[in-house]
Amino acid sequence: MLICHYASPLGDLTLAGEGDALAGLWFDGQVHYGSTLPEATGEGWLPVFDDAFRWLDSYFGGYVPAALPGLDLRGTAFQKRVWKELLTIPYGETVSYGELARRLGSSARAVGGAVGRNPVSLIVPCHRVIGADGRLTGYGGGLERKIRLLELEQVPGWAR
Repeated sequence: MLICHYASPLGDLTLAGEGDALAGLWFDGQVHYGSTLPEATGEGWLPVFDDAFRWLDSYFGGYVPAALPGLDLRGTAFQKRVWKELLTIPYGETVSYGELARRLGSSARAVGGAVGRNPVSLIVPCHRVIGADGRLTGYGGGLERKIRLLELEQVPGWAR
């Protein structure tokens, strides 16, 4: 597994990948930072990092990124189901934990636990998940970043 770094407008990001897939993307210091990293991890470069940087440049430039980099989402079978569902939330829209739970036939609490362990922030858009009453709930990268991401995507109701 190799890691590299990306300087985003919201803080530095660490990306982790192996082969042709991205296995991690975290704001430095966020909750569950490095959760998919084995101990034998070194700095380096992979072609998937080029894809991820293009995605991030487009995203932070205010555009809907064209294509996802290859992903290797590491977690339990249930977590992977939740993360796959997160990928269906369109840019500029939000969904509640309860709605995700309904789609997955699970509880909002279980879904919330899986969302919180998302190893590929931003690209797997856990920041688009909100509480049932439309309020913000936890985000591993911090609520201020979550607000800024929703503003960047011009989600209705989140402009300052």
